[in-house]
Amino acid sequence: MFLSIVMILLNTGCTKKVLHTPPSPVDKTPKNLPPLKIGILSAQNPQDQQKMVKQLDNYLEKSLKRTIDIKLAKNYNDIVDWLVQEKVDIAYLYPLTYLQALDKGAKIEPIVASIDKNTGQPWYRSCIIIKSDSPVKTLTDLKNKRVAFVDKSSTSGYLMPMVAFQKLNINPEQDFSQLIYAGNHAKSLEYLENGIVDAAATNTAAYLKEQKKGKLTSQNSRILWESTPLAQSPVVVLKKLPPELIKQLKKAFINLPNGMEDIKGIESAGYTLVSASDYEPIQQLRQQLNLISSPSK
Repeated sequence: MFLSIVMILLNTGCTKKVLHTPPSPVDKTPKNLPPLKIGILSAQNPQDQQKMVKQLDNYLEKSLKRTIDIKLAKNYNDIVDWLVQEKVDIAYLYPLTYLQALDKGAKIEPIVASIDKNTGQPWYRSCIIIKSDSPVKTLTDLKNKRVAFVDKSSTSGYLMPMVAFQKLNINPEQDFSQLIYAGNHAKSLEYLENGIVDAAATNTAAYLKEQKKGKLTSQNSRILWESTPLAQSPVVVLKKLPPELIKQLKKAFINLPNGMEDIKGIESAGYTLVSASDYEPIQQLRQQLNLISSPSK
């Protein structure tokens, strides 16, 4: 089954980058439009993220000629609730969070996803990091060890490692001496760096970012395990937004200036268009782990 899923991922349509034309003029847009509300997840150092938020806010206001109101969610559940209750118009999600929002009845659609600067592709990989001097050689060796996951709503920091452990008949809740949910990728890696855990689940982009900070380097840490490719995290919009506005948003993201870092802290080489079908392989993995809940009434 895994081989088929890998093939689906590698052949997914999410690599289609289009709309290279400049954003269409919006000078005729009526004045006094309500602000566009964007929800984002806390994923890194608050100071770094606030800088990126300001850059995105300024860029979108100039591109769309309307006020942008960016809200920072405290956790994964908050941003899902905002979408279900339509308290935000747009949201930066992770693949699993997007699917969970659909479970709860959110009327949303993915429009774009970032392209990983290091690979040049709109996908990424989950991984588990350990210290370079760790005696651990395989995932099985993590039994009776301390392990940090990110959050049960994290694709790379929970879902993919869980699938890998399930294949080995490892139950993290029972087989680890301690299982910690760090809350975000930076914190998960921080726990490893500070010796609080023996291994940390995250993704390769987050790990590389920490290496560039000079913290968990290739000298003092290493990748124990890496997943198959995952479709990159989507930016989603409420389906009720006017089609012309959704089109303008797609163009604005596709034409994002070079050098602007992805709002979640991933080094990005721009954005590409995505659709719901790009996340079907991840939905299959959720079904495998019985993680799909019934839609809210």
